[in-house]
Amino acid sequence: MRIESSWNARRTQAKGFETLKPQGSIWKAQVEAKAAGRRLDRWLSERLPELSRARVQKLIREGRVRLDGKAATKPSTPLAPETNVEVELPSPEGSAIEPEEIPLEILYEDEDLVAVNKPAGMVVYPAAGHAHGTLVQGLLHGGRTLSAAAGAERPGVVHRLDKDTSGVIVLAKSDLAYYDLVKQFRERTVEKVYWALVHGILEEEEGVVEAPLGRDPHHPLLVGVRPESRGGRPALTTFRVVGRFPPSPAQGPERGVTLLEVRPHTGRTHQIRVHLKAIGHPIVGDPVYGPKRPSPRLPKRLMLHAWRLELTHPRTGKRLRITAPLPPEFSAYGDPARRSRPRPEGEATR
Repeated sequence: MRIESSWNARRTQAKGFETLKPQGSIWKAQVEAKAAGRRLDRWLSERLPELSRARVQKLIREGRVRLDGKAATKPSTPLAPETNVEVELPSPEGSAIEPEEIPLEILYEDEDLVAVNKPAGMVVYPAAGHAHGTLVQGLLHGGRTLSAAAGAERPGVVHRLDKDTSGVIVLAKSDLAYYDLVKQFRERTVEKVYWALVHGILEEEEGVVEAPLGRDPHHPLLVGVRPESRGGRPALTTFRVVGRFPPSPAQGPERGVTLLEVRPHTGRTHQIRVHLKAIGHPIVGDPVYGPKRPSPRLPKRLMLHAWRLELTHPRTGKRLRITAPLPPEFSAYGDPARRSRPRPEGEATR
């Protein structure tokens, strides 16, 4: 792990991937050298995000995955470099998700995509333990359609936000948008900016956290810093300080809080939350990675907000910047949007 005082951190680019093809066709790719020895099902799940890992495993057992022309039957098959992989993608199914009337704040919408300001506490799509009240169910209410390319379980979903994270999230309405947006997120050409209120007063004005992340072997739902030799995957986060709020004398030994502008340059699960914890400044209100006994004076919700998303429109090719207003819990810490870095001249906005 490293922390630097440089804002212009390097950006890595995903390589060796073919553009996703519509479901019902054959997807092809070649195994890159660095993936040697990895499990087939894990490797495919990362490259076919529209399919759950369970679905990928089912396709393998059904003989729909071929390695150098021969059917693979075991999801755990280790990969060899330069192996040619073919996957017979299932045809899209109609969504079985029941629409629900749920008030949603639509930030942007056209024929191809819709952007929503997701409130904290809302799950994106139905899953175990969350059968109702999801963002997808709210979007489907009233006759709106979402791309079926992601499968019946996750219509339109091209990226996700944690349940307790608020802010802008984009879903695909057309298949054209789905495949193009998946590619943009995979190749890391989408710019994501978050606001995070963290415990403690940071001394640095800006910094870089580069630390591989992986699942905790004893607690699979948790993520932690793990070396790549033990399954960790490269992860890079940059941040800069927007405001510092030291404790008042009446608050005694409390550490104070710092408001950060955070940019994740990779898209690992819980990346921002784990990286900020790793440098000793967990996010306020984090029930998983935060302190066990937080100050009762601080907000109870997870103080992480996806403030801005900038992407290339799948149909027009123009850059589209979508901003989600800050929740009221952030109001006590000023308006960080006014302190954000200015946009370069000539850059398109929306």
